[in-house]
Amino acid sequence: MSAKKSVDPILELKGVGKSFGNVVALRDVDIAVYPGQVTCVLGDNGAGKSTLIKILSGVHKQTEGEFLISGQKTEFNSPRDAMSKGIATVFQDLATVPLMSVWRNFFLGNEPKKWWKPLGILDTKFAKETAKTELLNMGIDLRDTNQAIGTLSGGERQAVAIARAVYFGANVLILDEPTSALGVRQSGIVLKYILSARERGVAVIFITHNPHHAFLVGDHFYLLNRGRMTASFVREKVQLDELIQAMAGGAELDTLTHEISIIRQD
Repeated sequence: MSAKKSVDPILELKGVGKSFGNVVALRDVDIAVYPGQVTCVLGDNGAGKSTLIKILSGVHKQTEGEFLISGQKTEFNSPRDAMSKGIATVFQDLATVPLMSVWRNFFLGNEPKKWWKPLGILDTKFAKETAKTELLNMGIDLRDTNQAIGTLSGGERQAVAIARAVYFGANVLILDEPTSALGVRQSGIVLKYILSARERGVAVIFITHNPHHAFLVGDHFYLLNRGRMTASFVREKVQLDELIQAMAGGAELDTLTHEISIIRQD
């Protein structure tokens, strides 16, 4: 069952485009993202997903259109600006240090200090206890947060990154192809934690090329192709087969399926 949609979107793009010189990467992109929902943006390689992520996360500025946060026009000059507005992005590389412990990675760049803060004394006890508690709140039960994060599975590392973003106040969580390099079981773990973030009221933007994964957790689906939004669907009014057909270009997929069936018969 999909989450109840808030009356007003927390994030909107209206007619957004991005050009690099004469190269048009995005054109006329419209998206509305709601708290407590998973908004999926689907597209194959070269569809413009990376450019879209960089605009949402403050790496790039759009060259046309409007970016709104809670109905207010917004302009980011850096990823730090986006984070200050509650927008957190988990990229494919996760920005973790494999040999560092789970709790050190959880607070990486935001280390808690104790006593005289300018002295830079790390509050190890608080950091370990908080990391353990926050991971448990997301349903992640690690035996020991002292273990190196590199010893965790890919799905578990994604889950830690999601829990970290939620703890540091993300209202909008952007996930860049979080299941692309994972097996079936590990992908399932990540999808479970995406739903956990949604249940906590976070607006999740799930960027993926996998319609099966998107359909399992998505509330709203946007299809991106060659820099343009070609279709949008709400969960209650679309089936997985329709989503796959729309993403693959309909007739092109039918033709390919027919050709493959002929080859198999030969």
